[in-house]
Amino acid sequence: MLLTITTTHTPASDLSFLLHKHPDKVQTFDLNFGRAIVAYPEVSDAKCTACLLLDVDPVGLVRGRDDAFALGQYVNDRPYVASSFLSVAISRVFGSALGGTCNLKPALAAIAIPLVARIEVLPVRGGETSLRSIFEPLGYEVAAQRLALDDKFPEWGESPYYTVTLTRTCRLAELLTHLYVLVPVFDGRKHYFIGDDEVNKLLAKGEGWLATHPAKEEIAKRYLHRRPSLVKEALARLTVDEEPDVEEKPREDAEEKLERPISLNTQRHEAVVNALLASGATRVLDLGCGEGKLLRSLVAKKQFREIVGVDVSTRALEIAERRLNITRETAKSPRVQQAFAAARTGARLTVLQSSLLYRDSRLAGFDAAAVVEVVEHLDPPRLAAFERVLFEFARPKCVVLTTPNAEYNTMWENLPAGKFRHPDHRFEWTRAEFENWANGIATRFGYTVNFQAVGPVDEAKGPPTQMGVFTHG
Repeated sequence: MLLTITTTHTPASDLSFLLHKHPDKVQTFDLNFGRAIVAYPEVSDAKCTACLLLDVDPVGLVRGRDDAFALGQYVNDRPYVASSFLSVAISRVFGSALGGTCNLKPALAAIAIPLVARIEVLPVRGGETSLRSIFEPLGYEVAAQRLALDDKFPEWGESPYYTVTLTRTCRLAELLTHLYVLVPVFDGRKHYFIGDDEVNKLLAKGEGWLATHPAKEEIAKRYLHRRPSLVKEALARLTVDEEPDVEEKPREDAEEKLERPISLNTQRHEAVVNALLASGATRVLDLGCGEGKLLRSLVAKKQFREIVGVDVSTRALEIAERRLNITRETAKSPRVQQAFAAARTGARLTVLQSSLLYRDSRLAGFDAAAVVEVVEHLDPPRLAAFERVLFEFARPKCVVLTTPNAEYNTMWENLPAGKFRHPDHRFEWTRAEFENWANGIATRFGYTVNFQAVGPVDEAKGPPTQMGVFTHG
């Protein structure tokens, strides 16, 4: 397997500093699947090319494995194609460059330079269309040449293998990171076990580009071998990056400023807490807890023996942790989760990162859940997923849910006609619309629902906040 990286940056020989590999030497690195060889076939101030050659030992890969295909050491493509072996080699051999550091010329690692990467043989199961849909959104110029199964037997047709050339002006670390993540995506046959740590690896290497990639779902599925639980976790954690940081605080301030004259946020939290207390719940979820404002009210009530705040935004959870001195729940498997819970020695309040659009076994078994000003932030097509996650899978005995009453918006003089209270709201329901939605939920999932007004009630417009209390059992 051969990968070459070429630059015409002046002086082009700077590539050797970035890769931390001397251009006058052929260097060999032992890996657990063979060896990697680095050499420079071309070095000048005008142009420099570095080669990474993998010498994979196919017999060594299957030696000692009882489940190995009997002829696997003779009839596999692993020594010849770009695969997860290449990702490992990039990490081990070009680790400093992958991390964006250059000891001898630190400033060099931070600048964009013209780069051309050529992968001699890349398995692309989705064809050239798939290849372009993955690399072109990242700014690469893509050239792909499909290889025949056998030049001597053209009637056998074309193979799924391509020679791929990627051209872009960028930092070397960006190029290596994209190759590290995306080569296994095309190959689809990782040579090692796919576990929970693969999600962290994907998100770490995908930081800054994967969350906004139009094919992020397909990338996550292929990288994680389509393991549903891992894919759901990865996508849920990626959604936090879809909203620009600079907009989050102004948006929150705009809504709070609008409602502050009538102390609506305080009244809303009091109404929710009172409904939860009346339900008799002792184990409570705050779904979409944000920075922990409702959590602060819940923890003040001794009736609630266990309180868990849930949010998709890691930034919001970090703020909640600092404000309330609480611990984030990070355990994934039931066994690890039980061990974690036992080690907490009676902690009442924790937070965990999760999405309300994907089933999460950690949310099941609670007495009650609060969903305060959350649903209106969801795109309408995603409401069905939210409904099943909460009312079918998590299925708490009581759900207290609040949402704005669109009819009341005209009561605020400083809210333009036709505008929502919050720039991130996807919709705002009238009382009739909310009741129709809530009654449908109750019917489908076996709940009853009662409606309550929160805040000052106008005879014609109703309350500013409408609340539904869902119960079953």
